[in-house]
Amino acid sequence: MIKIDNLSKSFTLHNQGSAVIPVMQGATFEVAPGECVALTGNSGAGKSTLMRMIYGNYLSASGHIWVGDTDVATAEPREIIALRRATLGYVSQFLRVVPRVPTLEVVAEPLLTVGVDKETAFAKARDLLARLNIPETLWGLSPTTFSGGEQQRVNIARGFAHDYPAMLLDEPTASLDATNRETVLSLIEEAKARGAAIIGIFHDTPARERVADREINVSDFTPAQAA
Repeated sequence: MIKIDNLSKSFTLHNQGSAVIPVMQGATFEVAPGECVALTGNSGAGKSTLMRMIYGNYLSASGHIWVGDTDVATAEPREIIALRRATLGYVSQFLRVVPRVPTLEVVAEPLLTVGVDKETAFAKARDLLARLNIPETLWGLSPTTFSGGEQQRVNIARGFAHDYPAMLLDEPTASLDATNRETVLSLIEEAKARGAAIIGIFHDTPARERVADREINVSDFTPAQAA
């Protein structure tokens, strides 16, 4: 479902004489449906950079990033938008939403976007918010007014609302208490069971060991290592 082929990335520092900093070279691996692969490696090895390239936020220097039938490395912006709408979900640590939109609508929006009827979409949103212990009294409020932990749980609910065939998870259990951590791990296991291909960053070792089928050490793709 996800195939990374000879992927490379560098950054150009335009405010420092256009110096070019190579950060990744020759990254190659695949993720099958129903499999969770954890990205590991030292801080600064490029885990988040790789995730952002897969999602289409960063351009690659060379190589290919196949998600289903779409090569993210060469896709047009409209193709990236379509991929994110129906195929590739991304759960980050930070909630970015339009202010004043109620939490229930924020969570239901990915389902409404792909054509799910409003009643079904809102029922799924209510179920996820309840599972993640967001009080019902808050569902009509904008999540921008919530605490950091509540915003993170709303972000997780939104990310798991639609059954994406491929998912990227950036520290999904960070800063969660034991109860909500267990819920998130269960959601990941349910996504795997329905056939989602998942790439995740998990600094929580027990969480990584529970849900990841194998690990990819991104340090192996740093230019000094790959040369």
